[in-house]
Amino acid sequence: MPSRTIRDVIRDQNILTLPGKTTIRKAACDMTSRRVGSVMVVEGGQLVGIFTERDALVRVLAAGLDPETATLDQIMTADPTVIPVTASLSQALHVMHDGGFRHLPVVEGGKPVGMVSLRDAAGGEILAFERQLKDKAALEGILG
Repeated sequence: MPSRTIRDVIRDQNILTLPGKTTIRKAACDMTSRRVGSVMVVEGGQLVGIFTERDALVRVLAAGLDPETATLDQIMTADPTVIPVTASLSQALHVMHDGGFRHLPVVEGGKPVGMVSLRDAAGGEILAFERQLKDKAALEGILG
């Protein structure tokens, strides 16, 4: 099965972007209403960070911060790893696995155009990815 391109994966997405001064409460409400697990933080049309549901749990709730006053630019992961719209979903899966994250912003010319998440990996891609991980582990074992 040929790997889907990122462009195919994000074709019908209506991405959620917010400015850095948005409160965590507002971001969480927007994420909930849009049924997404992350928001891209944008300033001047350019991606400057990402905020995820995990960030809300670990960096806000567990840290005892007030979501009414804490803002995205205080909590977000700045300068996140991104993938170009021309990449394949398989490439995105490898980037997410190697980086240990579940959301990967898609950019074109530095501007956010989509978000790839692990839930986008279905069917043939996930099976191929699992095979590639096994092959990678075997090769690393051989090479030491």
